[in-house]
Amino acid sequence: MTLAGLLSGVAVTSPVDPALAAIEVAGLDYDSRRIQPGFIFFAFPGAKVDGRLFARQAVASGALAVVSELPPPEDFSGPWIQVAHGRQALAVAARNFYHRPDEGLAITGITGTNGKTTIAFLVDSILRTAGFTTGLIGTIEYRLAGEVLKAVNTTPESLDLIRFFDALGRRGGSHVTMEVSSHALDLARVFGFGFHTAVFSNLTRDHLDYHHTMEAYFEAKSRLFSGAGAEPPRFSVVNIDDEYGRRLPRAETFISYGLSPDAEVRATNVEIEFRRLRFRVEHSGRSYPVETPLIGKFNVYNILAAWASGLSYGIDAETITRGIEAVGGVPGRFERIDEGQPFLVIVDYAHTDDAIRNVISAARELHPKRVITVFGCGGDRDRNKRPLMGMAAAEASDLVVLTSDNPRSEDPLTIINDALVGLRRFETPLVIEPDREHAIRRAIEEAREGDIVLIAGKGHEPYQILKDRTIHFDDREAAAAVLRGFGYRRAGK
Repeated sequence: MTLAGLLSGVAVTSPVDPALAAIEVAGLDYDSRRIQPGFIFFAFPGAKVDGRLFARQAVASGALAVVSELPPPEDFSGPWIQVAHGRQALAVAARNFYHRPDEGLAITGITGTNGKTTIAFLVDSILRTAGFTTGLIGTIEYRLAGEVLKAVNTTPESLDLIRFFDALGRRGGSHVTMEVSSHALDLARVFGFGFHTAVFSNLTRDHLDYHHTMEAYFEAKSRLFSGAGAEPPRFSVVNIDDEYGRRLPRAETFISYGLSPDAEVRATNVEIEFRRLRFRVEHSGRSYPVETPLIGKFNVYNILAAWASGLSYGIDAETITRGIEAVGGVPGRFERIDEGQPFLVIVDYAHTDDAIRNVISAARELHPKRVITVFGCGGDRDRNKRPLMGMAAAEASDLVVLTSDNPRSEDPLTIINDALVGLRRFETPLVIEPDREHAIRRAIEEAREGDIVLIAGKGHEPYQILKDRTIHFDDREAAAAVLRGFGYRRAGK
């Protein structure tokens, strides 16, 4: 493909030399370390590093030209192509180079603050149960036609997505389910992609260190439904019990879900037990039973979202039900740690005040004697949500153990003090233990028969990000090790 073909449809702000435009391009990348001879290097500003700093390195590795929305550095003398928007340019160029593999796939995009991962797992299971070869892109892992790959970002850069789509198509894949973060929408990582189905779960306070206001956060999320550089999705699946969901435009193919009587897909007769969730899905005058090991009211909503997504593909109710019931659990999402102890230990990814409130509510639905909550707040993130998280934990727990999450560059004690502002508005007993492993030990030490220990914040993450390094740390492993240290042993072990 020539450079002209690669840049077809890209908003270039200055003419490209005809001789350069006629050159054959061997590839493209935004990471200078992956540049090979004949490649085009896309340099755009990042959150911490300006990609233009690596332009000379890219050219030294064989790059034919650099594409950027910014002018070249003063010390750069190679071919430079300035565009209106760097990441949009990358998305368009990637689709050109790989011959638009997204157009041969039915893509489900899931956005919202909470529930994206579980909904994605459920939708992928429904599609596989229906006989499709699928891809999955999300926070926990990527799946490529049955192969499990390590997740790098919730939503990768457009070039990585296009390469994934291309690989899936080559393996006979037909459907992709992906989490679409607000960052990805704002940064044009899915620019120009045509979605078959767009799903909205809910919107609560998160990522305001990036978006600054809830309106800006909502505006970023809503781009998935208006079409980010492409036609709007064929189907919109929206939680109308959520105030922001009710604000999304209603097209002919709008499918609403929720507990509200106005929802097209709704749940009735909800029964929540420790090991299962049962309810009926009501749709078009018919009623369908669902039973699943996923528990909690929030999972009712997640299942309704997946059910409605299955309808958008014309999948029959029996297949949808089998697909849902095939998902035994999602890593780090209300995940039980069982070493034979007489109380429950739950690990969950809840890291916003609303998510903490929801997960404690789900624990309360199991009628425990007490709920003991371990949580911390992330560093280098929205400071204003820390007291809100403290309030949410203190309001609904019988004991709170306040600790560190991923402190990153911040002092863990500063983060803890921010959360204390909200915690101290209640008289809930409190233990402060900055060391997360010790905090988990303290909580389990306090637990008695019939209690629930809820370890919130990190979920599936197997690491902890400190100021000077990243260490291996998994809440699930830590909790299981503490339980075994206290002499508990699961039956059969």
